[in-house]
Amino acid sequence: MPLLLLFGGLLLALPHLVYPVLALDLLLWGLFAMALDLLLGYVGLLSFGHAAFWGTSAYTSALLAKAGLPFPLAVLGGVGVTTLLATAIGFLSIRRQGIYFAMVTLAFAQMVYYIANELRSLTGGENGVQGVPRTLWGLDLSNPLAFYYAALPLVALGFFLAWRTVRSPFGHVLIAVREEEARAQALGYPTTRFKFLDFLLSAGLSALAGGLYALNHGFVALEVVHWSTSGLVVMMAILGGIGTLWGGLLGAAVVLLLRDWLSAWTDAWGVATGIIFVLVVLGFRQGIWGSLIRMWQHRRQAIPKS
Repeated sequence: MPLLLLFGGLLLALPHLVYPVLALDLLLWGLFAMALDLLLGYVGLLSFGHAAFWGTSAYTSALLAKAGLPFPLAVLGGVGVTTLLATAIGFLSIRRQGIYFAMVTLAFAQMVYYIANELRSLTGGENGVQGVPRTLWGLDLSNPLAFYYAALPLVALGFFLAWRTVRSPFGHVLIAVREEEARAQALGYPTTRFKFLDFLLSAGLSALAGGLYALNHGFVALEVVHWSTSGLVVMMAILGGIGTLWGGLLGAAVVLLLRDWLSAWTDAWGVATGIIFVLVVLGFRQGIWGSLIRMWQHRRQAIPKS
């Protein structure tokens, strides 16, 4: 309970520690990385195509918002459309393993990218979708701070769903599939079905984050469906720690805060981020969050019991 209260207080105070648009970006990219970790960290499937889900929802939510829908309905519409896309992609790719799964998801994501680039009447092509409004049943939320607090319940819902999943019996089965799929099958678990459902959940949470991201910035650029977006969220998840869930939030914070700080000094902020990524991979095999948790556990075990 104290940790929950501390986390809630941090969420409420965050837009006063950094500017509100960046504050919401930290949470949205963190949720995106956590969604990827549900797939990579809990069933061992590396996706290089999650930009397709993030970007599809961003475009859909932006277009629905421009059509006059309140932002929660626009975002939920984006999640719905993205879930349909994920159902098709998951059905065709979930039986693949390792690098084959990664390449199949990358191929589908590239298809989405080229389609988005060609459908200029909807997506604007390289110009993107601009002038996305932020309203809530007539209430104007153009103020970034107001939108942060309006969007916070949806973000918190995403965090809760991810957290609850890994602590549920469903999450325990996912870990069993990751550790020893053949044994899980021998125990009677339909492992392919569990992986497919996890894939849909991961895509849905990515879509939730992507839809809110579009509204947070008021426009959608073509890069939201670019392969580099998939690579960036993979890097965030690895930085934080694969299989730790909350590490994705920490990894996203490290990358985005570094970018925000270094971009004021140089255009080569990606070089510094890459160096930090290499150092973390070499020095902290479990990621930043995973290593901190392990150090804390060792320290507690080292304290003599009275």
